[in-house]
Amino acid sequence: MADLVRQISQLRNRFNAEVVFVTSGAIAAGRQELRQAGLQLSERDIPSRQALAAIGQGRLIHAYQQMFEIYGVHVAQALLTIDDLAERQPYLNVRNTLAALLDMGVVPILNENDVVAVDEIGEVFGDNDRLSALVANLVDADLLVILTDTDGLYTADPHRNPDATLVPVVDRIDERIQAMVGVHRNPWARGGMPTKIEAARLVTSAGIAMVLCSGRADDAILRAARAAPVGTLFRPAGGKLEARKRWMLNRVKDSRWGEIEVDGGAADALLHRHVSLLPAGVRGVRGDFHRGDIVYIVDEPGRHIACGIANYDAQDISRIRGFQSDGIVAILGYHYGQEIVHRNNLVLI
Repeated sequence: MADLVRQISQLRNRFNAEVVFVTSGAIAAGRQELRQAGLQLSERDIPSRQALAAIGQGRLIHAYQQMFEIYGVHVAQALLTIDDLAERQPYLNVRNTLAALLDMGVVPILNENDVVAVDEIGEVFGDNDRLSALVANLVDADLLVILTDTDGLYTADPHRNPDATLVPVVDRIDERIQAMVGVHRNPWARGGMPTKIEAARLVTSAGIAMVLCSGRADDAILRAARAAPVGTLFRPAGGKLEARKRWMLNRVKDSRWGEIEVDGGAADALLHRHVSLLPAGVRGVRGDFHRGDIVYIVDEPGRHIACGIANYDAQDISRIRGFQSDGIVAILGYHYGQEIVHRNNLVLI
């Protein structure tokens, strides 16, 4: 843990990198605390494992806080379930919170909320591998590093086949790669190589690179971040912008066909200066869409110039259009940010 903290702090302090840290360990920490107190709790049922997670989560985050303090790095804790990233409103809330923390220079420490996520600690595998891939997409990451107890992806199980060799680079996750992974030997297993490959499939299809390597390799995180050879590199299936553009264009056609009309100045700024869309530049709204929907942005002649994720409902945008951003609260009584569409959630057409 201390070595991982050192590397993350280096990335944060020396290179000004924005790092989100997804970790497990709450159940193990709870188990250790009970043993030190001379107590023991059976782990044969899900409520007992949930109790261990509840006991250990505080111990785990406290340990990380103390370790990061050595390097002057502030951290924040967020406990998530898959459902938090599946429903639109919680998804937006989590994204906005993580963005705010990263803007402040804080390292978010994320963990599966094992106290309530019964599926994740019980009968269904698929733990922080999947969560980390979803979070990587959520924050529009450049790189996902998954640390494990092997050196990366091998051509076969190295524990069973002495001739197995490390695969340094994967350009595409196809049937050949899937055959190397196989299936879980234990149907009750959590994690394992299959879920890591699924995580790689999820992020690379969104234009994000992934490195799978041993967590005990020297400077594994730092080497991965600077593209030095370590573990297995899964190359993205295209540029991030292209992948994000494809995703948004596909989603906008499935949405409520909402449109936000902007004036000439706003259109020029969006096309040439990579800025966010603010209320002052909005002339009108068409369609009935909700916050979080993907909508078209059109210029005065009616041409589609961009699409993006709306921060406000259509009705709210109709009320605040033409006004300065600092007047949103006075008009609506609340606000979800100064932007109608943030530049990070906007692609030009």
